[in-house]
Amino acid sequence: MDITVLTLFPGMFEGPFRESMVKRGIDRGLIRLHVRNIRDSATDKHRTVDDAPFGGGPGMVMKAEPLFAAVEAARAAVPDAPGHVVLLSPQGGVFSQAKARELAQKQHLILVCGHYEGVDERVHEHLADEEMSLGDFILTGGEPAAIAIVDAVARLVPGVLGDPGSLAQDTFAEGLLQFPQYTRPRVFRGWEAPDVLLSGDHQEVARWRRRQSVQRTLRRRPDLLASGGVSPEEVEEAGET
Repeated sequence: MDITVLTLFPGMFEGPFRESMVKRGIDRGLIRLHVRNIRDSATDKHRTVDDAPFGGGPGMVMKAEPLFAAVEAARAAVPDAPGHVVLLSPQGGVFSQAKARELAQKQHLILVCGHYEGVDERVHEHLADEEMSLGDFILTGGEPAAIAIVDAVARLVPGVLGDPGSLAQDTFAEGLLQFPQYTRPRVFRGWEAPDVLLSGDHQEVARWRRRQSVQRTLRRRPDLLASGGVSPEEVEEAGET
């Protein structure tokens, strides 16, 4: 899979993409990551990428010309795969695990990091295939969102994780929050790990984990229950414990 990040601040990606799962995917040749400076696609000597908005108002707006040129250059660099362009913008739909799975199926993902007061509307209308946000809060630019999205997508590329079974147990994998996890020592400062987890009864462990996931989701994120395939009986039982 090819992932291209178009940004005004390429240095922000040097640390995050040289560690952990993303680095593993790159080292194994499963992910080809390209970070391109949008300014390199500007045509004037000052490498201008923004200008004052028509109609007046505070701040600056990212220009259409360098953004279109940057995307076209990114696509030309990976000619064997159509680039799916995602504009990172507070106006976009909220990123989710389901969206991460969808993006992980793309051959070439192009993430465009917005900045300033936004981008020229023609980028929204004619360049971006979709727009995405991390949530209802404001960042200084699209770079932190790009880092999060690359991390979420990269770990879904087959072969990146050492144990593929880990994906099935992730929080949100089934639409629910993950069940509690414990490891050695069995007793820590008087707090004991549940006996069922050491019982050796795999079916009972699975039932316990399911109940815990439903209970935790009910208490912390009840909005997720509708998409988690949870029966009314499970919800009732979770509410009683």
